[in-house]
Amino acid sequence: MANIVVLGTGMAGFGAAYRLNAEGIRPVLYDKANHFGGHTASFRDDKGFLFDLGPHISFTKDPRIQELFAKYVDDKYEAVQVKLDNYWRGLTLTHPVQLHLNGLPPDLIVEIVTDFLQEHNAPDRPIANYEDWLVASYGRKFAELFPMQYGRKYHTTTASNMTTDWLGPRMYRPSVQELLRGAVAKWQPEVHYITNFRYPTHGGFVSYMNDLPNMADIRLRHEVISIDPRERVARFANGRVTKYDALVSSIALPELLPMIAGAPQDVVEASQRLACTTCVLVNIGVNREDLSEGQIKYIYDDDIAFTRLSFPHMLSRHNAPDGCGSIQAEVYYSRKYKPLTESTDAIIERVIADLRRTGILRESDEILTRHAATVQYANVIFDLDRTEALKTVHGYLDDVGIHYCGRYGDWGYMWTDESFISGERAAEAALSGGAAGSRGK
Repeated sequence: MANIVVLGTGMAGFGAAYRLNAEGIRPVLYDKANHFGGHTASFRDDKGFLFDLGPHISFTKDPRIQELFAKYVDDKYEAVQVKLDNYWRGLTLTHPVQLHLNGLPPDLIVEIVTDFLQEHNAPDRPIANYEDWLVASYGRKFAELFPMQYGRKYHTTTASNMTTDWLGPRMYRPSVQELLRGAVAKWQPEVHYITNFRYPTHGGFVSYMNDLPNMADIRLRHEVISIDPRERVARFANGRVTKYDALVSSIALPELLPMIAGAPQDVVEASQRLACTTCVLVNIGVNREDLSEGQIKYIYDDDIAFTRLSFPHMLSRHNAPDGCGSIQAEVYYSRKYKPLTESTDAIIERVIADLRRTGILRESDEILTRHAATVQYANVIFDLDRTEALKTVHGYLDDVGIHYCGRYGDWGYMWTDESFISGERAAEAALSGGAAGSRGK
């Protein structure tokens, strides 16, 4: 089966191409953009600042993926000790906050510890949603002030409207001893799921995909407009039509399902119930390097535009001109819960004002570059509609033999290595004629 078509050239498409190459197949990869890489793309602006399309780092512990990625950048990568911190009501707090309460006002620490102990000693209760899990894990006071508040900004919906399917190792549950230890003094526990990460020395995160053009025939500016799974034909907006023996797709499910000929209305409607955030990435370059002690900063305050900040110049010195620093601010919206109504220019100005208000930018800083990119599909929202809607959509795709993969095909909370492996699994399914998709993500 040599005619395997892959839709999308992001990390999942890369994984699919890699797996197919292992079988001696050179697949055709289509992408509607004028560049490959999908959400893994990187761009250098005319001022010399490089920004990824979102804050990307590789912290996989899978030796196989580590070796593959290293090979594709000729072993030229930065090995970085992660440092994260938090901004909350004018305070800078060590991450994760639940292990570092000592930076908070004493009266608040007492309230949080009291609540935590009450929950710790209470009988187990059913966990119906993310809010229940947070309260049971941390006590209501801490839950409401920190993860629930941050979650409203990041997920654009409430914790009570979310499942816990996405958590994995992302939220650390401290013991009584750990909570008290961090309440009385500073310490350095090694509990975060990221301790070190790698990042390409040159060219941004997309450099990990340097070998993709050697693996596949890449067709850019090819936007899919219809797929006929019975005839096994895909049609594109530029008039091109291609037949296929097997199809692997990383296209976001809410876009994919309406273009499939004969898709039942209930399946299409289910795809539209799948929610995700849209992120406006505001990229700032300034004439100063010492912008932050950590590479990533989480922002809890509701009245501050951005939810998270990253500092690309701290990932590789080649991401900014000498002596300069860079900031990438994430501002979240969603079609379902918080529609984007502001102009890009207004968002940029609001972000700059809030960077100054929080002290990250000084009045004396010279802003050398400012621009924004809107990522329509940012993070999957694990709301209460997701499970049943996804079951309907994936069941149909399995029936018609469309092999889905990646964050927006599997509709999961995937990191880079997981997306790559998802693409491999979808390609394996295409080769074997087995169930579509990678499932289980």
